[in-house]
Amino acid sequence: MNYDDAVKLMHEYTKNDSLRKHMYAVEAAMRAYAKKFGQDEELWAIIGILHDFDYEMYPTAPDHPAKGSEILKQHGYSEEVRTTILSHADYMNVPRDTQMSKTLYACDELCGFIVACAVIRPNKIADLEVSSVKKKLKDKAFARNVNRDDIQKGAEGLGVPLDDHIRFVIDAMKGAAARLEL
Repeated sequence: MNYDDAVKLMHEYTKNDSLRKHMYAVEAAMRAYAKKFGQDEELWAIIGILHDFDYEMYPTAPDHPAKGSEILKQHGYSEEVRTTILSHADYMNVPRDTQMSKTLYACDELCGFIVACAVIRPNKIADLEVSSVKKKLKDKAFARNVNRDDIQKGAEGLGVPLDDHIRFVIDAMKGAAARLEL
Protein backbone atom coordinates (compact mmCIF):
# COMPACT_ATOMS: atom_id res chain seq x y z
CA MET A 1 0.00 0.00 0.00
CA ASN A 2 1.61 3.20 -1.15
CA TYR A 3 0.56 6.59 -2.43
CA ASP A 4 1.39 5.96 -6.10
CA ASP A 5 -0.69 2.77 -6.12
CA ALA A 6 -3.59 4.62 -4.49
CA VAL A 7 -3.47 7.32 -7.19
CA LYS A 8 -3.41 4.66 -9.92
CA LEU A 9 -6.42 2.91 -8.38
CA MET A 10 -8.30 6.20 -8.08
CA HIS A 11 -7.59 7.02 -11.72
CA GLU A 12 -8.67 3.53 -12.79
CA TYR A 13 -12.10 3.99 -11.21
CA THR A 14 -12.57 7.76 -11.59
CA LYS A 15 -12.55 9.42 -15.00
CA ASN A 16 -14.35 12.64 -14.00
CA ASP A 17 -11.77 15.40 -13.64
CA SER A 18 -13.79 17.34 -11.05
CA LEU A 19 -14.14 14.29 -8.84
CA ARG A 20 -10.42 13.58 -9.15
CA LYS A 21 -9.66 17.16 -8.13
CA HIS A 22 -12.00 16.79 -5.15
CA MET A 23 -10.00 13.80 -3.97
CA TYR A 24 -6.74 15.69 -4.50
CA ALA A 25 -8.16 18.57 -2.44
CA VAL A 26 -9.13 16.23 0.40
CA GLU A 27 -5.71 14.61 0.12
CA ALA A 28 -4.03 18.02 0.55
CA ALA A 29 -6.11 18.76 3.64
CA MET A 30 -5.58 15.29 5.11
CA ARG A 31 -1.83 15.46 4.51
CA ALA A 32 -1.62 18.88 6.18
CA TYR A 33 -3.61 17.71 9.20
CA ALA A 34 -1.46 14.58 9.48
CA LYS A 35 1.60 16.79 9.65
CA LYS A 36 -0.05 19.03 12.26
CA PHE A 37 -1.06 16.03 14.38
CA GLY A 38 2.27 14.21 13.96
CA GLN A 39 0.68 11.32 12.05
CA ASP A 40 1.63 9.27 8.98
CA GLU A 41 1.27 11.75 6.11
CA GLU A 42 1.30 9.12 3.38
CA LEU A 43 -1.42 7.05 5.06
CA TRP A 44 -3.62 10.10 5.54
CA ALA A 45 -2.98 11.17 1.92
CA ILE A 46 -4.03 7.71 0.72
CA ILE A 47 -7.27 8.04 2.66
CA GLY A 48 -7.92 11.40 0.99
CA ILE A 49 -7.15 10.05 -2.47
CA LEU A 50 -9.34 6.98 -2.09
CA HIS A 51 -12.30 8.19 -0.04
CA ASP A 52 -14.53 8.74 -3.10
CA PHE A 53 -12.73 6.62 -5.72
CA ASP A 54 -15.81 4.41 -6.18
CA TYR A 55 -18.36 7.25 -6.35
CA GLU A 56 -18.45 7.54 -10.14
CA MET A 57 -19.29 3.84 -10.51
CA TYR A 58 -21.48 3.54 -7.39
CA PRO A 59 -23.02 6.97 -6.67
CA THR A 60 -25.91 5.79 -4.49
CA ALA A 61 -25.94 4.89 -0.83
CA PRO A 62 -24.94 2.49 0.55
CA ASP A 63 -23.10 1.23 -2.57
CA HIS A 64 -20.76 4.16 -2.06
CA PRO A 65 -18.58 3.60 -0.09
CA ALA A 66 -19.47 -0.06 0.69
CA LYS A 67 -18.58 -1.42 -2.76
CA GLY A 68 -15.42 0.65 -2.72
CA SER A 69 -14.46 -0.92 0.58
CA GLU A 70 -14.75 -4.37 -0.97
CA ILE A 71 -12.58 -3.30 -3.91
CA LEU A 72 -9.99 -1.93 -1.48
CA LYS A 73 -10.06 -5.20 0.45
CA GLN A 74 -9.36 -7.11 -2.78
CA HIS A 75 -6.38 -4.80 -3.37
CA GLY A 76 -4.97 -5.51 0.08
CA TYR A 77 -5.86 -2.24 1.81
CA SER A 78 -5.97 -2.46 5.57
CA GLU A 79 -9.02 -2.56 7.79
CA GLU A 80 -7.94 0.84 9.12
CA VAL A 81 -8.07 2.40 5.65
CA ARG A 82 -11.39 0.80 4.77
CA THR A 83 -13.05 1.64 8.10
CA THR A 84 -11.89 5.24 7.92
CA ILE A 85 -13.31 5.62 4.42
CA LEU A 86 -16.58 3.96 5.42
CA SER A 87 -16.89 6.36 8.35
CA HIS A 88 -17.10 9.45 6.12
CA ALA A 89 -20.65 8.51 5.12
CA ASP A 90 -23.09 9.01 8.00
CA TYR A 91 -25.48 6.39 6.62
CA MET A 92 -22.84 3.65 7.02
CA ASN A 93 -23.10 4.03 10.81
CA VAL A 94 -19.37 3.47 11.22
CA PRO A 95 -18.14 5.41 14.25
CA ARG A 96 -15.60 8.14 13.73
CA ASP A 97 -13.47 7.19 16.70
CA THR A 98 -10.00 8.01 15.41
CA GLN A 99 -8.34 11.33 14.64
CA MET A 100 -8.00 10.20 11.02
CA SER A 101 -11.71 9.39 10.58
CA LYS A 102 -12.76 12.64 12.25
CA THR A 103 -10.41 14.56 9.98
CA LEU A 104 -11.66 12.90 6.79
CA TYR A 105 -15.24 13.74 7.73
CA ALA A 106 -14.28 17.31 8.58
CA CYS A 107 -12.42 17.87 5.32
CA ASP A 108 -14.66 16.17 2.77
CA GLU A 109 -17.57 18.60 2.43
CA LEU A 110 -15.46 21.62 3.31
CA CYS A 111 -13.00 20.94 0.48
CA GLY A 112 -15.85 20.75 -1.99
CA PHE A 113 -17.26 24.01 -0.70
CA ILE A 114 -13.91 25.80 -0.80
CA VAL A 115 -13.45 24.73 -4.42
CA ALA A 116 -16.90 26.14 -5.24
CA CYS A 117 -15.93 29.42 -3.57
CA ALA A 118 -12.54 29.59 -5.28
CA VAL A 119 -13.57 28.85 -8.87
CA ILE A 120 -15.76 31.96 -9.08
CA ARG A 121 -13.00 34.31 -7.92
CA PRO A 122 -10.58 36.06 -10.29
CA ASN A 123 -7.55 34.92 -8.25
CA LYS A 124 -9.12 31.55 -7.41
CA ILE A 125 -7.82 30.30 -4.05
CA ALA A 126 -4.83 32.65 -3.86
CA ASP A 127 -6.66 35.35 -1.92
CA LEU A 128 -9.68 33.41 -0.63
CA GLU A 129 -10.51 34.47 2.91
CA VAL A 130 -12.39 32.73 5.68
CA SER A 131 -14.94 35.55 5.70
CA SER A 132 -15.76 34.92 2.04
CA VAL A 133 -16.30 31.21 2.68
CA LYS A 134 -18.49 31.91 5.70
CA LYS A 135 -20.55 34.42 3.73
CA LYS A 136 -21.16 31.82 1.01
CA LEU A 137 -22.06 29.22 3.66
CA LYS A 138 -25.05 31.41 4.57
CA ASP A 139 -26.24 31.49 0.94
CA LYS A 140 -28.26 28.28 0.66
CA ALA A 141 -28.53 28.64 -3.11
CA PHE A 142 -24.75 28.62 -3.52
CA ALA A 143 -23.26 25.11 -3.90
CA ARG A 144 -26.59 23.76 -2.72
CA ASN A 145 -25.40 20.13 -2.79
CA VAL A 146 -22.84 20.79 -0.05
CA ASN A 147 -24.17 19.84 3.37
CA ARG A 148 -23.51 22.79 5.65
CA ASP A 149 -24.38 20.75 8.75
CA ASP A 150 -21.63 18.26 7.87
CA ILE A 151 -19.14 21.13 7.66
CA GLN A 152 -20.14 22.38 11.11
CA LYS A 153 -20.25 18.87 12.62
CA GLY A 154 -16.87 18.09 11.10
CA ALA A 155 -15.17 21.06 12.74
CA GLU A 156 -16.87 20.25 16.05
CA GLY A 157 -15.76 16.60 15.79
CA LEU A 158 -12.19 17.76 15.34
CA GLY A 159 -12.53 20.10 18.28
CA VAL A 160 -11.47 23.04 16.12
CA PRO A 161 -13.32 26.36 15.76
CA LEU A 162 -14.94 26.54 12.32
CA ASP A 163 -12.97 29.64 11.31
CA ASP A 164 -9.67 27.96 12.17
CA HIS A 165 -10.67 24.81 10.29
CA ILE A 166 -11.63 26.78 7.18
CA ARG A 167 -8.34 28.74 7.30
CA PHE A 168 -6.31 25.55 7.73
CA VAL A 169 -8.00 23.80 4.80
CA ILE A 170 -7.71 26.85 2.53
CA ASP A 171 -3.98 27.01 3.30
CA ALA A 172 -3.57 23.28 2.67
CA MET A 173 -5.36 23.58 -0.66
CA LYS A 174 -3.25 26.58 -1.64
CA GLY A 175 -0.26 24.24 -1.46
CA ALA A 176 -1.94 22.07 -4.11
CA ALA A 177 -3.39 24.96 -6.15
CA ALA A 178 -1.65 24.02 -9.40
CA ARG A 179 -2.83 20.41 -9.22
CA LEU A 180 -6.34 21.59 -8.35
CA GLU A 181 -6.22 24.23 -11.11
CA LEU A 182 -7.11 26.87 -8.56
